[in-house]
Amino acid sequence: MAVIFSVLYPSADGKSFDQEYYNATHIPLVKEAFGATGLTGVQVFQGLPTPDGGKPPYVAMAHLTFADAAALQASMTSPRAGEVFADVAKFTDIQPVTQVSTPA
Repeated sequence: MAVIFSVLYPSADGKSFDQEYYNATHIPLVKEAFGATGLTGVQVFQGLPTPDGGKPPYVAMAHLTFADAAALQASMTSPRAGEVFADVAKFTDIQPVTQVSTPA
């Protein structure tokens, strides 16, 4: 069964997030690094203001789909995982929130 690894970047005053770098550099790196270990898809979302004009709860989020839990584990412990994690500092100073889920 497919497993979704969600990475959410909460909005916070004084924090930065480079959406252009994220889309153009980080996400392709994720796809390249984890494709061989079971990543089957990536969806990226950019937060928009709330209906009343407030800032979004999250500036961005990505949902990475893996073939199964073993594929997620293989990716997170692969030799390239460190490279992916180290790249985060190049586009944000936000501590991401992660969650592992499966389609209901």
